Amino acid sequence: MRKVGVLLSGCGVNDGAEIHESVITMLALDRAEVEMVLMAPNIDQMHVVNHYTGQEMDEFRNVLVESARIARGEIKDMAELSGNDLDALIMPGGFGVAKNLCDYAMAGAECSVNPDVYRLVSEMHLAGKPIGAICIAPAMMAKILGEQDASAEMTIGSDEVTAGDIEKMGSTHIACPVSDMVVDKDNKLVTTPAYMEAKSIKEAAEGIEKLVAEVLSMVE
Repeated sequence: MRKVGVLLSGCGVNDGAEIHESVITMLALDRAEVEMVLMAPNIDQMHVVNHYTGQEMDEFRNVLVESARIARGEIKDMAELSGNDLDALIMPGGFGVAKNLCDYAMAGAECSVNPDVYRLVSEMHLAGKPIGAICIAPAMMAKILGEQDASAEMTIGSDEVTAGDIEKMGSTHIACPVSDMVVDKDNKLVTTPAYMEAKSIKEAAEGIEKLVAEVLSMVE
């Protein structure tokens, strides 16, 4: 059975993984009858946001513990996993990618990536295994690839600032509607805008479902 990792970054669009994107990804994988390995780094979140008011809260939360909410407890500390354990990897978006998995939200193109995230994504890429990056996650992919003097074609939709940062980090941004995806066959990288462009869950789902199907088609 194919084994696909899903890398989460907390629970909630403003400080963690985008829940709709995560669940759509999981549903598509489950319908394809593949084994999912849900994971997250065992680190503190950058901050905690009240999703009702949008205001920052004076408390601390752990990325792995919060991600376990989406995973219904069936989740692994990604430090325990290597590229050898997976056939493919998919990363839902949400500000947790840009705040917890890396610091793109604060540092832009000069960002740095969490060591375990960098290691696992690099292992997958160097092994020629497919990777799906959703919403803002392609920006982190551009950073990781750029650190390895590599580049890829990818999309975050049409946001000019983020697209410009992707270009600065050495990859090529391709504008893409929410219903579609960009496939870089040489790098086995599939990206889709999701909530970078989506106005509803059904719009986000269209591109994500295509991405999951394309990633699975690349598994050898």
